[in-house]
Amino acid sequence: MDLSTLSPAEITVMGAMFCVLLSMHFTMQLISQHLFYWKNPKEQRAIIIIILMAPVYSINSFVGLLDAKGSKPFFMFLDAVKDCYEALVIATFLSLMYSYVNISMSAQIIPDEYKGREIHHSFPMTLFVPRTMHLDYRTLKQLKQWTWQFCIIRPVCSFLMITLQILGIYPAWLSWIFTVVLNISVSLALYSLVKFYHVFVKELEPHKPLTKFMCVQGVVFFCFWQGIVLEILVKMGVIKSHHFWLEVEQIEEAMQNVLVCLEMIVFSVIQQYAFHVAPYSGETEAKMRMNKRD
Repeated sequence: MDLSTLSPAEITVMGAMFCVLLSMHFTMQLISQHLFYWKNPKEQRAIIIIILMAPVYSINSFVGLLDAKGSKPFFMFLDAVKDCYEALVIATFLSLMYSYVNISMSAQIIPDEYKGREIHHSFPMTLFVPRTMHLDYRTLKQLKQWTWQFCIIRPVCSFLMITLQILGIYPAWLSWIFTVVLNISVSLALYSLVKFYHVFVKELEPHKPLTKFMCVQGVVFFCFWQGIVLEILVKMGVIKSHHFWLEVEQIEEAMQNVLVCLEMIVFSVIQQYAFHVAPYSGETEAKMRMNKRD
């Protein structure tokens, strides 16, 4: 294939398609390993849902790139697909962390050695809760609610934005209100997950929690703020449309989609380490036994 005969748009689409295929390759490779060593269905089922986030994001963005001249409701629909899966991943990640520390919120089972641990809150959360709290079922339920509110607010806001856009009553000021609400919501969810990690840092350490945490929140937080930055650049006139058949908002969406396709390769590679199959294949136990012998 002679690339010199292709237009920049065609080269961009081909490059994005290569990125999608690459992220799918890494993800499917990791999933096949977990299916081969299917030792802990509860945890590994959650892991598969989480690592599918990279290909879901890349495929979704590639579809948006193929129809760069799509309408605003079309792009909002694509964002809603990502948002709903994003909410599912956040909830699944939290349940995975609970599984690691043997806590069952539904059965209200909290091991006695965890009760009474201190939770230190920082500003501005101290405006609503005491600076120091002690771990019990009530405080743990509160942390769960702070995470789950994002899993509810995100899809609801997406649905409202699509509906208002279709009805033609979606002014710019309302868009910024949704942005502020979503920003507060995702920040609260992130904060609660960080506090959960601080409380159970010792128990979570063997499970590489920080790497897993960065995989999940990195995708959610990075893509969210990347979209905000691009939107600000459009408002400032930095990003402009030089094509009469494309509006500046469509250029912004195309740039976001291309960047997401590229970034999902990085996250799918990081997931190879964060969600490695070693704990379920017996490799981790073998290394621990060798270290004890040494």
